[in-house]
Amino acid sequence: MPEMRTPLSKVRGLGSAKSGAKTWWRERVGAAALLPLTLFFIWLVLSLAGSDHAAAVATIGNPFVMVLLLLFILVSADHMKLGMQVIIEDYVHSEGQKVVWLVLNTFFSYGLAAAGVVAVLKIGFGM
Repeated sequence: MPEMRTPLSKVRGLGSAKSGAKTWWRERVGAAALLPLTLFFIWLVLSLAGSDHAAAVATIGNPFVMVLLLLFILVSADHMKLGMQVIIEDYVHSEGQKVVWLVLNTFFSYGLAAAGVVAVLKIGFGM
């Protein structure tokens, strides 16, 4: 089959970056993981509704609950980052703006995840 890329596009490295399939799979695996984690999170919030502070701290301090909450936060942040990354890559056409938005997306996603992890650990370990 003849090569469909021009010599200039080969030099510039334009074309398939070969990372789309990896991102696609990460999005799907993350979505599959988020199904039970989101159901757990909704159950947790509803079960803690109306509870006092001590009961909420005790519940979140349970190692099983803490691990599931941390997984929910980390997987949600990664899924959000990947989803926004695809949108930015598809709809922002200026390379400069694309880089800025991708960097901001990464900082925002990781910052949100870090804040959630710190909050859960602080509550769980009673700091």
